[in-house]
Amino acid sequence: MVPRAVRKIAIVGAGPAGIAAAKYLLAEETFHTIDIFEQRHRTGGVWNYTSETVDELPTVPQVNPKVPPENPTWRFEGPERRSIFPSAMYDDLETNIPLPLIQFSDLSFPEGTQLFPHREEVLRYLEEYAREILDLIQFETQVLDVRLDSQDKHDIWVVTTKNLVSEQVREASYDAVVIASGHYNVPHIPDIKGISAWNQKCPGAVMHSKLYRTPERFREKTVVIVGNYASGTDIGSQISKVCRPPLLISQRRPSYFPAEEPELRQELPEIAEFLPDQRALRFTNDVIVRDVDAVVFCTGYLYSYPFLSSLQPALISDGLRTQHLYKHIFYMYKSTLAFAAVPKKIIPFPLSESQAAVIAGVWAGRLELPSLEEMKSWEKETLDEGGSKEFHTLGYPLDVDYINELHNWNQQPSSPSRSRRKQPPCWGEKEYWTRERIPAIKKAFLERDEERHVIRSMEQLGFDYDQWEREVVDSSKEVAMS
Repeated sequence: MVPRAVRKIAIVGAGPAGIAAAKYLLAEETFHTIDIFEQRHRTGGVWNYTSETVDELPTVPQVNPKVPPENPTWRFEGPERRSIFPSAMYDDLETNIPLPLIQFSDLSFPEGTQLFPHREEVLRYLEEYAREILDLIQFETQVLDVRLDSQDKHDIWVVTTKNLVSEQVREASYDAVVIASGHYNVPHIPDIKGISAWNQKCPGAVMHSKLYRTPERFREKTVVIVGNYASGTDIGSQISKVCRPPLLISQRRPSYFPAEEPELRQELPEIAEFLPDQRALRFTNDVIVRDVDAVVFCTGYLYSYPFLSSLQPALISDGLRTQHLYKHIFYMYKSTLAFAAVPKKIIPFPLSESQAAVIAGVWAGRLELPSLEEMKSWEKETLDEGGSKEFHTLGYPLDVDYINELHNWNQQPSSPSRSRRKQPPCWGEKEYWTRERIPAIKKAFLERDEERHVIRSMEQLGFDYDQWEREVVDSSKEVAMS
């Protein structure tokens, strides 16, 4: 098909990545229409806490990413009925990323925010960040289908939406689409021997972190946590204070994040088998734990895009990654389809900015993509390095390198008529230094217990970059003089 100038853009999702995409697209002053579709009644995406959840999962194990769009539950707020989509937020969630790394480059958190903000502070921050583009958002509007079509020898995207309040279904055509719907929707529960029979015999005893809200249901229970990254470590710390000790942690490798009160925990390897008749678990070291009351899987989510099911080549096979994306952003067969915030184990807000700048630059015509062959080669090399499951994993320092790589891409020479309007972040030595020390900073923060709520800076915990830099310089001088 003949390339078509991008003038009309749809964004699926008004969470952090969708809002960042809209801001950078607007800054180009090139596009005629930007429509944002959000199925919730407010901005913030996954940061919208919902007390509503379910008591048990519809499917155990859960390894199928090809699920239909979610159906909302409904809540009355005064006279208005609101659509509710349960999120992965829980009552006492605090970020695992400190200020100022967590914030967008053009908006600071309010003065007085604790060093690792509480979920409520993050949601208020995101609502403030979105304030200037609220007129672009169609709330309580669910995207049912995005399909590629051709009109007058040009590719277009036909987006089908449903207003959840009026139930009106509409179609509209766009030159380009940003998918910013997140990847915290479809829980991943691996298919371990005996798990299905165990779940049938003990309904509700197997759950996923997406269902977790408070530790109360686990009081005086024997609990196993599966997984030990951010959610596993934090949820485990909360449950360990009320469950029958010790809390059992099934893990592949030591945790990146610190745990509160480690003496209340016992680490075990992966689960080899569920033994339903004994309500027991056998681990790969042949240890058997009996009379287990609850198994909480903190094993992440599957990538899923039910509204893109007609796209070929397909984006999804097993849900462990999103296929055919160049640099985790552009669908390489049709670059007018782009994805935001797909990578994992990242600093999400600044990374979303960096991706948004590149998307805006490519669609405005001031940045270029490589050939299809080069994009395929990049995907193959990345897949060979880490496999399907780790394809989108950009743990430190890969995430910081990626932010700067996209910043540098955005600096490509522009035509005089299309100057760069908005600059994405570029991280320097201080940001690298801070990113590397996040586990240690979080550990020191947690050790303050309730006093942590008055901690406003890393310096209060003894993490002073300027002092560290002076010590490095002084040390270098001493070595040079010796």
